[in-house]
Amino acid sequence: MAWNEPGNNGKNNDPWNQGGRNQGPPDMDEVFRNLSKKLGGIFGGGGSGGASSAGGGASSAVITLVLVLALLGWLASGIYTIKESERGVVLRLGQYHGEVNPGINWKPTFIDQVLPVDVSSVETLKTDGFMLTQDQNLVRVTFEVQYRIEDARAYKFAVVDPDSSLLQATDAALRYVVGHSIMDDVLTKGRELIRQNTRVELENIIKPYNLGLQIVDVNFRDARPPEEVKAAFDDAIAAQEDEQRFIREAEAYAREIEPRASGQVYRMEQEAKAYKQQTLLKAQGEVARFQKLLPEYLAAPEVTRKRLYIETMEQVYANTSKVLVDVKNGNNMMYIPLDKMINQSNSGAVTQPQSAEPRLQLPESRPTDARTSTPRSDSGRTGRG
Repeated sequence: MAWNEPGNNGKNNDPWNQGGRNQGPPDMDEVFRNLSKKLGGIFGGGGSGGASSAGGGASSAVITLVLVLALLGWLASGIYTIKESERGVVLRLGQYHGEVNPGINWKPTFIDQVLPVDVSSVETLKTDGFMLTQDQNLVRVTFEVQYRIEDARAYKFAVVDPDSSLLQATDAALRYVVGHSIMDDVLTKGRELIRQNTRVELENIIKPYNLGLQIVDVNFRDARPPEEVKAAFDDAIAAQEDEQRFIREAEAYAREIEPRASGQVYRMEQEAKAYKQQTLLKAQGEVARFQKLLPEYLAAPEVTRKRLYIETMEQVYANTSKVLVDVKNGNNMMYIPLDKMINQSNSGAVTQPQSAEPRLQLPESRPTDARTSTPRSDSGRTGRG
């Protein structure tokens, strides 16, 4: 008989039972048997004797398997994943416990709750409506705010609805800034200043509430007057745009003309200096020539006079197109080449360069001893000297 078999209350066969004291380990079969009896009584199991012992052992194995499966399912249900763009806010028994980073994590189910919060995406919020300006005019303004979540805990627990709070703060900031601006600035040239002032005012409004949001950018989308007066305002805006366009065109014309005028002034100054230098040198040359000619004239006045006359007539007749022909019988004939004169005048009008120096045009000279007559026959004379 085994030492742990029933009989004699197990006292004589128990090697650890000395002096009526049980100092050994407990009987595991007895422990499981008692546990199965208790569970069988709870779930409605009954019976007695050997059948009860066999049924209790089977039911205890099933219950143990169920408990193990339940434990494994509970452990598996706690596995979750946080995306790269998110942060997880952990609540333990409903109270904030901490935050978890992106990746695969585990939480005890029914004890912890994880709220994923997107902290990377940029959201857009738009507000519009009719607003009153400082000069008592009504305009319809459309404004956009771009923001992202900066603090996940504050975003979830600081206020009830952070997005709605941001919308109301944006509307308040925009109405304040528009209310301190005139209508022309809102519709045309002051939009950038209004955009900057609205952002500063919005950040000052939401700062005490700790919404957990960060303003990325603000955009002034549109501003227009009411439909009843839209045509008149369109004309006014078009007139302002035309004014700016004319101003820019005038500035461009001034920038184009000024260098050209400066160049012309500089060229005229240089031409004047060159003419002055040329005239001065010419005068000095005439003086030098006269000084050299004077002694010769004093030495031989008649010869010098004739030479000067011949040189002067040479210069005069060099500029005329008339040809003087000397005939053997002593009669001089004046021949006028009309075809050469026309060609010369045409070519001179085309190719004659412009000069800054004024030139003295001498009239065409005719010999005093020549006359022009109408031909009377084939051997008639056209002139006589």
